[in-house]
Amino acid sequence: MKRTAFFISDGTGITVEGLGHSLLAQFETIEFEHVTLPYIDTLAKAADAVERINQACKTDGVRPIVFDTIVNKEIRDVIAGSDGFNVDVFDTFLAPLEQEFGHKSSYTVGKTHSIHQSDTYSRRIEAVNYALDNDDGARTQRYDEADIILIGVSRSGKTPTCLYLALQYGVKAANYPITEEDLYDSKLPSALQPHRHKLFGLTIEPERLALIRNERRPNSRYASLKQCQMEVEEVEQLYQRERIPFLNSTECSIEEISTRIMMQTGLKRRTR
Repeated sequence: MKRTAFFISDGTGITVEGLGHSLLAQFETIEFEHVTLPYIDTLAKAADAVERINQACKTDGVRPIVFDTIVNKEIRDVIAGSDGFNVDVFDTFLAPLEQEFGHKSSYTVGKTHSIHQSDTYSRRIEAVNYALDNDDGARTQRYDEADIILIGVSRSGKTPTCLYLALQYGVKAANYPITEEDLYDSKLPSALQPHRHKLFGLTIEPERLALIRNERRPNSRYASLKQCQMEVEEVEQLYQRERIPFLNSTECSIEEISTRIMMQTGLKRRTR
């Protein structure tokens, strides 16, 4: 079964996408085509959005699901008049909260992701720049600034996880690749030893690692299953020997990996 899902916002659409995706993920037997329509902030744009929704209804033969976080009531009313099944996020959640608080919402566009929260914004940008500058073992002399240092074999998910930790949590995350030479030495690289308390390991199933590496270097020794099996086995032994906490990233999204790291290490969000 296929359904089209629209995510409509008068801002970037990040909030409505996040909520909508989380809800739709609970319906694993249904295939969804996701359509995001950001900056729907005029009646004319709303009418165009309705036309797209109605066309999807005709094409699919079933009502599209429409999530919206539109602030302007006139624009929301236009969207609600479409042939879709409308989930008005503000109406669903803000109305009960207004009743509980005894106060009306300000109904301001872009509140969730406003860059006017300058301290939050600056911390995130600083953390992202740090992750980029300290990727793949670069600038190990700046590890004293790190909140966490991710280690693992090549292509185990270190870089995207560091960037996600920086962007979402404001965490300064560096990463260091454990090479075949490091594994032969059977000890932590010297650059990591002074920062043992900041280390967190990632591992991955060898079969998955081989698939990922083959996309980068097809039919190479680097991507062979035998090489991947050896590296994964050795790096997990290193983690256990050095008592470094680690997790398996095979079945996890970057979001899940990052959240688990935050929970296991006790790191605090630095974006507030």
